[in-house]
Amino acid sequence: MNLKSERRGIHVDQSELLCKKGCGYYGNPAWQGFCSKCWREEYHKARQKQIQEDWELAERLQREEEEAYASSQSTQGAQSLTFSKFEEKKTNEKTRKVTTVKKFFTASSRAGAKKEIQEAKAPSPSINRQASIETDRVSKEFIEFLKTYHKPGQDIYKQCKLFLDTMNHKRDLSIEEQSECAQDFYQNVADKLQTRWKVPPEKVEKAMDQIEKYIMTRQYKYVFCPETTDDEKKDLAVQKRIRALHWVTPQMLCVPVNEEIPEVSDMVVKAITDIIEMDSKRVPRDKLACITRCSKHIFNAIKITKNEPASADDFLPTLIYIVLKGNPPRLQSNIQYITRFCNPSRLMTGEDGYYFTNLCCAVAFIEKLDAQSLNLSQEDFDRFMTGQTSPKKQESDSFSPDVCLGVKQMCKSLDLLSQLNERQERIVSEAKKLEKDLIDWTDGITKEVKDIVEKYPLEIKPKGQALAAIDSENVENDKLPPPLQPQVYAG
Repeated sequence: MNLKSERRGIHVDQSELLCKKGCGYYGNPAWQGFCSKCWREEYHKARQKQIQEDWELAERLQREEEEAYASSQSTQGAQSLTFSKFEEKKTNEKTRKVTTVKKFFTASSRAGAKKEIQEAKAPSPSINRQASIETDRVSKEFIEFLKTYHKPGQDIYKQCKLFLDTMNHKRDLSIEEQSECAQDFYQNVADKLQTRWKVPPEKVEKAMDQIEKYIMTRQYKYVFCPETTDDEKKDLAVQKRIRALHWVTPQMLCVPVNEEIPEVSDMVVKAITDIIEMDSKRVPRDKLACITRCSKHIFNAIKITKNEPASADDFLPTLIYIVLKGNPPRLQSNIQYITRFCNPSRLMTGEDGYYFTNLCCAVAFIEKLDAQSLNLSQEDFDRFMTGQTSPKKQESDSFSPDVCLGVKQMCKSLDLLSQLNERQERIVSEAKKLEKDLIDWTDGITKEVKDIVEKYPLEIKPKGQALAAIDSENVENDKLPPPLQPQVYAG
């Protein structure tokens, strides 16, 4: 089978990973294919356009209400209301209209309800203590780090404290608006470090990593998988989808990894561990580091198997296989959290951005995976998805010597059950066919007998006189001579 045809559903051109605006940075499905910089520009344009349209709509509605009010007052006449009452009503009407217009551009006042929900879902004291300990440790490390920057370090600390206070007062904003605030803060601090304080580029990157760690450690419980989004719903959908695809084998995905090699098997286990560990981290950069380590283990596993460096076409199918095998918890929430609150420079360039973009592509592929992607017939794909049958498991003689006896026996049992299930299905099918044949044969015989009986009906004649004996009329038979006796000739 042609290798290209096997990968037709998995192959992703590397140009598709870049920003569709052509700036050269890595794009992201969450940003509609744009990089962080281009997405913010497009977002600002769309936002300004929406605000302008809302203002025009509000002004038009206000004019229409004023005209309708003036028209109604003119028809009713001046006798219905005194001048003082008219002025009072007009003032109240204008106040109500201004309030209505302002509501177009203010966030909904749901702070009270959100507080009640947060109090109802408050974490246990042990979790709070653990978070507090980690927050204190990160704060001390951040302060010690800023001491090396002297005067700029003090200004950075003040900026961070001011940003945290601002975010605390913006809890009622949408998660997209909070993300926009964080991205603007990252950009402003990086610009100040480079222009005002003349910090070298390598130190700017380290400073931004520490700033992100200090801020997001405190903001994590508020902005990770917030209740105002559908992140949790997406997590459950992806998790359910991956569980339904538990039967997918490396051969179906064209994964160039041989897990029978002990070193390769260790690399696969480490890659799965890293992708699962991502959920335990609180800082976006640490989550990205888990993705990067996982990807490097994948490249090493491919290199050991093929005895040559891995290509991008080898990496993506293997990453899909690792995600299917590991089923990382809260996968969509982690991806959205990194997209919203990670330092944008890390997602736009470098190996972290490349590996993260590939992970997004892998998740998108899993969500849309179909029979054609795996080179299966639609009938087989549906049977595998519904659990009616499963692909043939490994034979016992193909296991590596390191595999324990229990695993071998389990695979044998699963293989035997699969064969018995297939045999039972064949027997049931043949039994139903035999039953149908017997029914058809019985119906055919009955029809033939009926036709013959109708064609040659059975006639029963009445009983007649008994026939007389042949010699009944020979009355003088007693005068006959006796019968001749045989004579023996003596000589």
